[in-house]
Amino acid sequence: MGKKLYVGNLSYEVDSSALEQLLAAYGTVSSAQIISDRDTGRSKGFGFVEMSSEEEAKAAIAGLNGKDNGGRALTVNEAKPRENRPPAGGYSGGRSGQGAASGGGRSRE
Repeated sequence: MGKKLYVGNLSYEVDSSALEQLLAAYGTVSSAQIISDRDTGRSKGFGFVEMSSEEEAKAAIAGLNGKDNGGRALTVNEAKPRENRPPAGGYSGGRSGQGAASGGGRSRE
């Protein structure tokens, strides 16, 4: 089974292909993905790589963590499981409509 790695502090110009090439020196890369901002499409400066074995993942961490890449010291470590987050959306608390308290401003009395 493969091992998933977090690769951070990447230059915003690094794409998934370049990320894959960077880690390929340490073993077989099963997948490489740069995380992008959903609104702008611009890289967020980090990504995830799945190496085909734990030994290759450890070699990549040892070989790249803290190393300079494009003027930036890379952060490479084992990816943590994704946390469940509440769904994105509007305001979910408090009262609304008639009789709801509103904050701020001066009293109209």
